[in-house]
Amino acid sequence: MKVLGLYGSPRKGGNTQQLLDKFLQGAQKAGAGTEKVFVAELKITPCMEYYACMKTGNCSIKDKMTPLYDRIERADIIALASPIFFYGVTAQVKALIDRCQVFWARKYILKICNLQSAICNRKGFFISTAATKGKKVFEGAKLTVKYFFDALNAEYSGELLVRLVAERDDVKKHPTALKEAYKAGMKLTASIKSME
Repeated sequence: MKVLGLYGSPRKGGNTQQLLDKFLQGAQKAGAGTEKVFVAELKITPCMEYYACMKTGNCSIKDKMTPLYDRIERADIIALASPIFFYGVTAQVKALIDRCQVFWARKYILKICNLQSAICNRKGFFISTAATKGKKVFEGAKLTVKYFFDALNAEYSGELLVRLVAERDDVKKHPTALKEAYKAGMKLTASIKSME
């Protein structure tokens, strides 16, 4: 069983990464193999609307996104972690999501689905932090992430959204966030394993 963590902040070691790391530790404790991708290091070209994916199911742009497609396909759980930038995910994450148009095209246009993981059990989990406490601060990002997971045939199976963390290590001052992340990784992994 494979859990893929997509870390979307341009800053290493920040609050969102600490939460993702705890989620992955919980998944490991429950018996999953884990992998973490630091999206900002990949230099992913944004979608250029060449529409090759609508005909072939593959992207014609060849860059650091190309090998990531296979890793996404093989994951049973995809944990996407992004801080909030202007009420949405980071630009790095948005570029990755837009390049996953290939999965949307395979599913909805070409009517094929070659995701290698057990489709019925595939799960997605969203982790996010925000500096403010606005009621709707996560709403834009959540909508984007829900449709991203849908394209991957991954059920939106949970979220951990933490407000009022801006400075590095602010999340360590939160009374429950890191424990919640660990428990979420463990629980979601266990839920899939129980269906095997």
